[in-house]
Amino acid sequence: MTQEQFVALGIEKSLARKAAEESDRELKNYVSKEIFDTTEQQRKQLETTVNDYKSQLETLKAAAGDNDTLKQQIADLQTQNQEKDVDYQKQLKELRIINAIKLAINDSAQDSDLVAGLIDKTKLILGEDGKVTGLDEQIKSLKESKAFLFKQESKPSGKKGFFPLGPKETGGSGSDERMTMKEAIAARLNMNQEGKGE
Repeated sequence: MTQEQFVALGIEKSLARKAAEESDRELKNYVSKEIFDTTEQQRKQLETTVNDYKSQLETLKAAAGDNDTLKQQIADLQTQNQEKDVDYQKQLKELRIINAIKLAINDSAQDSDLVAGLIDKTKLILGEDGKVTGLDEQIKSLKESKAFLFKQESKPSGKKGFFPLGPKETGGSGSDERMTMKEAIAARLNMNQEGKGE
């Protein structure tokens, strides 16, 4: 947790700073959920592959009597293993792209699953460094064309002070002059004094 989050919970500022530092120290060796999910997927795939190899070896041991049959089985197994490796690499690439999309839109999207579904994954390129090319452009385009899918950034209006109805709003000349709070109070006091004078 950050210092601001601790302060929001009602913890004194100096203690909140110490708690935030301790929290950072504690979380230093942790990985994000996306990285954990990717690693866990890899582990499960490798476990499945190892089990497949074990069963293939048992089959080879049983067929060791006939040399031609054994050579054919070895060739078949090599082909199957190459196909499995290609499938595994494809799944891993897709998982990395999905995680990159979710990380990129997680904070700004109203519904990250819905927005992720609108990203055209066929136009994304996963580099060897793990960076996804083409993602930022698609997100920018979605923010422009479907802004309602993203959280609006609250921007201050830039106006400060009190703005009473001006001449335009009250049916006057339409000039866009605005009064400050001080001017509005002074004008109100003048109107009251003129009313008393009559």
